[in-house]
Amino acid sequence: MKIVIIDYNAGNVRSVLFALERIGVVAELSSDPDKIKSADKVIFPGVGEAKNTMAYLRKTGLAETIRGLKQPTLGICLGMQLLCEYSEEGNTDCLNIIPLKVKKFIASATDQKIPHVGWNKIMFEKSTPLFKKNQPGDYAYFVHSYYVEKGDYTTATCDYILPFSAALQKDNFYATQFHPEKSGDVGELILKEFINL
Repeated sequence: MKIVIIDYNAGNVRSVLFALERIGVVAELSSDPDKIKSADKVIFPGVGEAKNTMAYLRKTGLAETIRGLKQPTLGICLGMQLLCEYSEEGNTDCLNIIPLKVKKFIASATDQKIPHVGWNKIMFEKSTPLFKKNQPGDYAYFVHSYYVEKGDYTTATCDYILPFSAALQKDNFYATQFHPEKSGDVGELILKEFINL
């Protein structure tokens, strides 16, 4: 099985490679559209800023490559947000694969810190093959200042300042706002289920 992690103008992509190695999965980092299109599974991770990243994806042709993927594809953190239609971060039009908006956290109390960093509870809203072996109330690791609103494609939520989408699924596109590669046993289960799709 050929697993490709999209290597693009964003941080943290290598941590996913190492997380897969820990569960015995060999993956390849690549920005080559042909390699990405021919993969059995594609992972679109990242940490960074939406506007500059989308400009890079458009300039390199990776935006069209990602939009055209038919195989199971997993967006993580920034990768999840870029799968959406629009982000308030830099007033950015995103890939518009999942018709939801990305919004900025606004603290409503002095003890609410932004970015949202650390372990938080995820609650499952819909059945999805990604969470087959996870338990309600599992904790996962988050790092983000922007969140995806809840909507028809929300499969899990988290409550920080307000309830938001912790995970999404539309057709062959799966996504998590949290970092499964940094979420211990909970994240390993999710990565294994994605690989086994």
